Amino acid sequence: MNHRLILIATLIVLAAVAMLTQKYAAHSATSTVPLPTAQAEFTASTEKTFDQLMGDAMSVMHKGMHSAGHTGDPDRDFVTMMIPHHQGAIDMAKALLLYSKDPQMRRLDQEIITDQESEIQLMQLWLKRHGANSQNPTQGPGLDARNH
Repeated sequence: MNHRLILIATLIVLAAVAMLTQKYAAHSATSTVPLPTAQAEFTASTEKTFDQLMGDAMSVMHKGMHSAGHTGDPDRDFVTMMIPHHQGAIDMAKALLLYSKDPQMRRLDQEIITDQESEIQLMQLWLKRHGANSQNPTQGPGLDARNH
């Protein structure tokens, strides 16, 4: 059952990315849009319901993905959209950690956080090596020490 939920969520996200890609395909061929600025922050807190936290995480993720600059370089454009996408997965996992009592799901949440943070770091390194802004504005919320 858990694998089905993960598969469904993955398919939804892939569909959203495909729609964004189609929407900006013509524009990105000639665009020199700068990399996105810092995104709004997500904070996992029991002051909100699980549903509210998930909505907040999705909202922050979508804003980050929509504000990713389209340069015409498929590699760069993919990475700048995937960083907020991965951060969204981290934020959703943090929300579930606050409410989940199932040990298996809590383990999965921790693995998602660890894996997605590692992949974000790899993508940020790739951007840095390929001439992205040194301030790394695609970092997104949740990557500094206060959220670990």
